[in-house]
Amino acid sequence: MQTDMHYYGTYAMARAAGLSEEDCYLIAYAAQFVDDNAAGEFVEFDDGARIDTEATAHHPVDIKNVGQFDPEDQRKVWVPFHFLPGNEGAEYSERLRCVKDSLPAQEMIQNHADHVDKAFGLYLVGIAAHVYADTFSHYGFSGISSEGNKVDQNSIELRDIDAPIREYIEGKAEKFFEKETARVEDNPFKKLYNMIRRKLDMVQAKVAELGGALGHGPVATYPDRPFLTWQFNYEQENQASGVRNNPATFLDGCKKLHQIFAYVKARVERDTSRGGSGKSFEYIQSSVETVLKTEAGKQGRIDAWQKAARSGAFGIAAPIPEYDHNHWKSQWEDLKANHTRSNQAIDTDIFKFYCAAAYHRNYVIRDLLPKYGLVID
Repeated sequence: MQTDMHYYGTYAMARAAGLSEEDCYLIAYAAQFVDDNAAGEFVEFDDGARIDTEATAHHPVDIKNVGQFDPEDQRKVWVPFHFLPGNEGAEYSERLRCVKDSLPAQEMIQNHADHVDKAFGLYLVGIAAHVYADTFSHYGFSGISSEGNKVDQNSIELRDIDAPIREYIEGKAEKFFEKETARVEDNPFKKLYNMIRRKLDMVQAKVAELGGALGHGPVATYPDRPFLTWQFNYEQENQASGVRNNPATFLDGCKKLHQIFAYVKARVERDTSRGGSGKSFEYIQSSVETVLKTEAGKQGRIDAWQKAARSGAFGIAAPIPEYDHNHWKSQWEDLKANHTRSNQAIDTDIFKFYCAAAYHRNYVIRDLLPKYGLVID
């Protein structure tokens, strides 16, 4: 999923559930920041303390993750934050595949909602919302490079979309690989990449040869577009994916997010005047369906969420605060610039997000998945 769903859609579902605007913002920002926190960093303070952070995302086909096949990166970033294993199937590689609304995903988001009283609780709920929502778009793929992720490019079929939108998303799919391979200035395969980067299937083949197929990279951003109905065949045994009805699965994901946010609202026990009584999902469903079926680029889909929010579709008639990807990053830069006392970090959003991310990563890898017989790291 992209910003239109992870931030704006998440905010809308939290608002409709009756959470306050402040809580909605923190949850939604954390949900989207999972995708924007793409580099591990550290800051050392004059009092001797140090904060180390780890990335929660990377570019989908970044050469350092795929071309050099970094298993640690895949196991500590892709699996816990973007492709939570669904534990279905017989073989280990099958059990690593993401599954819509899987039992591990349900257990994860319930656990995190039950910890909303922690200092980083709302941030943890936001991270959980990201991971959980991704199961409704990333299903059928795993966060570990695998032959099972490979797709027959010629089998991809887009259904029932207008010609301009078809041309747009097919062009985006090609650029999805172009922009990544173009960044590899010093890689010995640069000339090879430059020769084939306009041929999506050839680029996929070379990436797969170097490190295996990772996540839904072989189908670019098709899983992330809420309006798309499509299908494809895996390379393995020419297995058919079946029709992937993104509007239906995204709608189901929105319903489940609304449900968990209503639970969170009851847990935080805030004054109802801050958030209101909330709306049932049945009340907002038609508006959500309209937004999800909007055939447009990312900004057009964001505009659709904003239009619905301004109309009062999710409660109070008010726009969703615009997402600024630098908001929390600027807090980190301030800490690096003014590093006198370490305790000044404790109340910042960015520190609480990193606390929540560390909790989530450890919980998934050391607690949740081993309960299902899955050892990742």
